[in-house]
Amino acid sequence: MAKRPAYYISDGKIREWLYSFEWFSGFALSQKQKSIDSLHQAIISGNPDAVPLEISTKSKKPLGVKLSAFNLKLQGYYLENVFQSSKVFTNGGAYGDLLQVHPKDAKKDQRLRNSGTLQHFDLNGEIFPLEPKTLFYDYIYIMAVRESLSQDEIQQITQYTHFTDIEFNPEKSINTQARSVAIIRLLLEMYGEIPELHREDFLKFHQAFVISKK
Repeated sequence: MAKRPAYYISDGKIREWLYSFEWFSGFALSQKQKSIDSLHQAIISGNPDAVPLEISTKSKKPLGVKLSAFNLKLQGYYLENVFQSSKVFTNGGAYGDLLQVHPKDAKKDQRLRNSGTLQHFDLNGEIFPLEPKTLFYDYIYIMAVRESLSQDEIQQITQYTHFTDIEFNPEKSINTQARSVAIIRLLLEMYGEIPELHREDFLKFHQAFVISKK
């Protein structure tokens, strides 16, 4: 058995719920998809009207694959590169050269571990605070979806109610594309589209509508 969160909208806010389900070990795609099916069945068992969507390259749905962070770009750069290159530490950063390397190399760059304490994020001169904890990742993810997917594809998100990311373990990580897509779902409900989001407006939105638990 394993536990993974699903993200959904309730009372106009983004919420998280942990579900227990049968885990199928192994690295094969078929095993990952069995685990996803098991997680989604657990969601539907507790919420008969739920329509879950896996957000990852392991998703059975083409939309879920397109929404994988590995397939998104922002201003021509892969999302992982944008995220890592925007980190500013007490003793260094932001390391703009990380935009030019492979995403896996950007994530593993030793400067990200040897430059002191993370202070904030710097995106093209705009400073993003560390609180709320997922603010910056959610922001760049949503902007990347706005740039990378068609309007029709983005509108398809409204067909789903719960969003999962089978590889995301909240005990080990903070950011997840599943939460970010749930935020997009709420933006679509509120505005009919993903609006052009400015830092201060998104900060206020995040503080008001994104709840970490339940």
